[in-house]
Amino acid sequence: MVRGLVQGVLFRASMTEVARANRVDGWVRNRADGAVEALLEGDEGDVRKVLEWSEHGPRRARVDSVTVERQKKLRGLRGFRIVG
Repeated sequence: MVRGLVQGVLFRASMTEVARANRVDGWVRNRADGAVEALLEGDEGDVRKVLEWSEHGPRRARVDSVTVERQKKLRGLRGFRIVG
């Protein structure tokens, strides 16, 4: 979960590019409360790169916080996409 000025600043599109470049599967979406939520699945090091990017996001974003909830069960996702 990423909070701050993260909607209307190309956060989802930029995260999609970063995730695909790092071979991370999953999805990203805007939430009604103004946050951006993402599910990331892949090699731990690759996922870490996307999480590190999300700490600042694209140029116009202002990230106030990133909350990570680890899940042990993989969903077997393929590709990375914007949903909702």
